[in-house]
This record gives sequence, C-alpha cells and structure tokens, in this order.
Amino acid sequence: MFRPVTGPRPATEIIQQIRGLIHDQRLRADDRLPPERDLAEQFAVSRNSVRQALRSLEEQGLLVIRKGATGGAFIQGGGAGAVPTLMSDLFSLGAIRPQDLTEVRVLVGVEVVRLACQRGTDEEIDGLEQNVEAADAAVKSGDLALRTELNLEFHRILARMTGNNLLIAITDGVIATTQQFVARISRTPTSYVMPFRRRLLKLLRDRDVEGAAAEMRRHLLQQQRLYLKAAANLEESPRQ
Repeated sequence: MFRPVTGPRPATEIIQQIRGLIHDQRLRADDRLPPERDLAEQFAVSRNSVRQALRSLEEQGLLVIRKGATGGAFIQGGGAGAVPTLMSDLFSLGAIRPQDLTEVRVLVGVEVVRLACQRGTDEEIDGLEQNVEAADAAVKSGDLALRTELNLEFHRILARMTGNNLLIAITDGVIATTQQFVARISRTPTSYVMPFRRRLLKLLRDRDVEGAAAEMRRHLLQQQRLYLKAAANLEESPRQ
C-alpha cells in the first residue's frame, strides 16, 4: 500500500502518502492502518517516524488511535475532526477574526435550524428538550461546567438533526472556535438563553420552519453584539 520514503523529513512524507490514499478513496472512514511495525517496514523508516506521523494525523482529526487488543490507527469517520482543528488554528493565528467567527455562526446556525425543523424527527426533538431540561437543572444547581457542555451539545444536536455531515462538521468547528473565543473575553449575560431555547423548542415541535429560523437569527445576533462588545473592551483595556 505504501512506498518507501527517501526525503529528509520522513514523517511529513508518510503523512502525505496517507492523505493521498484518503483523497483517492483507497482509504475510507473506519479503515484500520497496518500496525506500526508493518508501516515502518513499508515506509523503510524507524517506528519513531511512523509514530510521529500518526500522532500528527490524529491531532489533525484524520485518525483516531485506539489502545488494546482490538486497537490501532483508524481513519476518522469522514475526517470531520479536522475541521475544528483547522478553524481553531486559524483563529489562534488571527486569520479568523472575532467578527468573521460571529458572522459565520449566525449564517450557519440559522440554516442548521431551518433544516433541523424540516428533517428532525419527533424523537430528536424530545432529545433536544431533555438537553434543555438538563441545562436548566445545571443552572439552578450552579454547575457552570455542566451547563456549558450542555449548551454546546444543544447546537450539536440541532446539527445532527439536519442529516448533513458537512454541516455537522462545520458546526463542530464553529462551536470549538467559539469556545476558544469566549474563553478570552469577559463573561456575558446568559439569562436570555434558556427562554430562547424553550421558544425554539415550541417552534420546532410546531414545524414552523421560518419562525424557528427567525428565532435563532435573533438569538445569535444578540450574542454577536455581546461577544464583539466584550472583545472590543478587552482590546481597549491594555491601552488604558
């Protein structure tokens, strides 16, 4: 399957070969790569070089490495994990600005809700309601970490309801990058979040596509204003 590598950076060449097979669809989601020892023989390199390449591909979201007797290096389903990693890196480098992120969040979020309302099953809406109830309980108990995780999962559930794998991957990337952004800025008000989610749930149950899309748009635009204001205040603080 693989050719011996001859260049001065063996790990890079290994990555390129594996990526090439994925692009040519000779490697597909959930395929298992040969063991490290076999890969080292095929590439004619040390196991250290193979390990370095596999670790890098795992960090990029293209591989998942499982331990144990049935473990090994597996092609990540659809490579969707690469999207959050790439977006997060671009945000860290400043290539994605806060205004870029919040604008895309509105655009993607609205279309996700529109499709979720059209395609989601009643059982999926039940699951979304359970998420809202659990988040409400976390708010009342003061468990902020759990509330945050449930809030993020709310958007992931909506994305899965679309049945569109690319939208799911993009949503994961937007969520991960938003987490990174919010960690940098001061806390913003959240009292409006739970009432919004209950209104959205009703619209989803009523299959009111345009109403649900408009509700999500209002919500995300409100968050955009709060986030960008907090980011602007943060930028001004060092100058004062």
